[in-house]
Formats: sequence, structure tokens, C-alpha cells
Amino acid sequence: MTRPTRRRHALPALLVALGLLGASQLLFAAAVSMEQAVKMTEQRYNARVVKAQTQKDDGRTVYVLRLLDDSGHVRTVRVDAATGSVM
Repeated sequence: MTRPTRRRHALPALLVALGLLGASQLLFAAAVSMEQAVKMTEQRYNARVVKAQTQKDDGRTVYVLRLLDDSGHVRTVRVDAATGSVM
């Protein structure tokens, strides 16, 4: 007795769907949280974040971080939430 053709095609479709789900989870895992952006920026600039805001810039989410260093200098840094790169 042979199995219906429809079942044989269901397994590859299911595997593809699971693969796409896994890929989308990887994309979301690559996004940088506000907390991660703050830690990264504080280490990179050897300063303390005193204010943090989320803004939209041309459809992209951007973290705007205000930093204060030990000498009293204030700096504003923008971090792309999708990539973690400083803009």
C-alpha cells in the first residue's frame, strides 16, 4: 500500500515553514535592546548614560543616548536598534 502523494509533499513544506520560522527568530535575536545599547555605549565611550530615548528615523528604530563622562562632557549618541551600529 502506498501513501498518498499529498502527505509526501506536506513534510518538505513543513520543514521549509520551520526553517523560515527559525530564520525570523534569528533576525529578531540580532536586534539590539535598549539595555544592550546602553551597556555597549557606556563601555565604548567610557561614560555613563544619563538619558535614553527611542525614536523613529525614516522607519528605523533608533536609540538616542545622552552620555556624561568623568570630566563632565556631555555627548549624544544614536544607535541603530536593528544593527547596534552607532550612527
